[in-house]
Amino acid sequence: MGIEDEKKRRREGGAEVGFFTPPSFRSAGKKPHHALRGSASPLRRGRRCYWRPLGARKLNCRNFGPAGAMAAPCVDDPSLERNFRGHKDAVTSVDFNLNVKQLVSGSMDSCLMIWHMKPHMRAYRFVGHKDAVMCVQFSPSGHLVASGSRDKTVRIWVPNLKGESTVFRAHTGTVRSVHFSNDGQSLVTASDDKTVKVWTVHRQKFLFSFSQHINWVRCAKFSPDGRLIVSASDDKTVKLWDKTSRECVHSFCEHGGFVNYVDFHPSGTCIAAAGTDNTVKLWDVRTNRLLQHYQLHSAVVNALSFHPSGNYLITASSDSTLKILDLMEGRLLYTLHGHLGPATCVAFSRSGELFASGGVDEQVMVWKSNFDTTNYGDPLKTHRSGSSKDEVKSLPEMDFSETSFRIKAQDSIRNPQTDVVTLPPAVTNTLEHIVSQLDVLTQTVSILEQRLTLTEDKLKQCLENQQLIMQNKAE
Repeated sequence: MGIEDEKKRRREGGAEVGFFTPPSFRSAGKKPHHALRGSASPLRRGRRCYWRPLGARKLNCRNFGPAGAMAAPCVDDPSLERNFRGHKDAVTSVDFNLNVKQLVSGSMDSCLMIWHMKPHMRAYRFVGHKDAVMCVQFSPSGHLVASGSRDKTVRIWVPNLKGESTVFRAHTGTVRSVHFSNDGQSLVTASDDKTVKVWTVHRQKFLFSFSQHINWVRCAKFSPDGRLIVSASDDKTVKLWDKTSRECVHSFCEHGGFVNYVDFHPSGTCIAAAGTDNTVKLWDVRTNRLLQHYQLHSAVVNALSFHPSGNYLITASSDSTLKILDLMEGRLLYTLHGHLGPATCVAFSRSGELFASGGVDEQVMVWKSNFDTTNYGDPLKTHRSGSSKDEVKSLPEMDFSETSFRIKAQDSIRNPQTDVVTLPPAVTNTLEHIVSQLDVLTQTVSILEQRLTLTEDKLKQCLENQQLIMQNKAE
């Protein structure tokens, strides 16, 4: 895709700050438009949504009930709030500040951008890395930003006008992941040098490393309580580490390809991983059992993010879509079409009210969740206050893919008993064909709208040129 082949654009030296005013977005706050839901299919019951390109004519938001009957307008669908442009290459990572007033993004253009959520406020561009920025994250307090780069360094930035940064030099390969512990005292990094390293933030001191992976390490995250670290690697494994003993507790080997991303559930009791085998898997870290398996994307899954409630999971894929999953029901809620090309990253805000995504199309999109209006604020407050793991709501066991739909016996407080659903192969094949046709229809409509937008822009330009010619003749 050319992401890894771009030229170095920035000179060596300290950080610099530039200003960019985010463009206005005509459809800000508008609901995305829906294609047919495919309500007859138990395999894919989620809505398909796509955003209207700039300048395109407004379409009505409609939902279709059984047999194509028109239903009442939906008020709880995700909506595109902001669309930020400023990067000059693919966006690799996004993260919200605690107060949701700022959003940071990293890019293959070697820069970080700090976007302000308030309209008409200028964005900051931070220059300091000598090569592509692969990962970014705000500290829990929001006073610092960590970034990792292909220049093999980690930088800690102060997200203000000066854009000052401190450099950590320890990895011998590309740094692909940075993550703060919830107390903000530690930082874990993952690199192509096959190691996971832990640092102290304020003393800027290297503590120790894990080196049992045999290939590039794509991602590493702290557990909510800081006792565990999980890492994902191109060796097709997800490893769970004990921070105190500095030993590998368990290796999960169920993925059939490289593992691109991994993260802890807000409760700390399970983890989710995304891979190049187009799947998302969830494991219980207490029993090391595979809880849920999803195969809904048609291409590599690049990133995922848990909703603060722990009930939802969003994924970003190279098939250009974002998918929102209901983990308690084990079903697909939404398929969002917005990026023109692979979607590379996605992240919920701390409150869950918003989520952001980035892609190879150089855009950062901010969406309003709408499907869960509860403000969770600090999702880990209960966990940190000393609640035992036995009190945490457990996720049901699910296997949800395009070729199978099996609901196993589950230990869930919401559905203590669930029947096994089986479908005849002929019905399954028919439903899969319907779903694929709906995807084609959605993409076709999106392309037509893009062409309509280009036509309108050209027409507008012609009218402006004609007016200038008339004015010149009049003079």
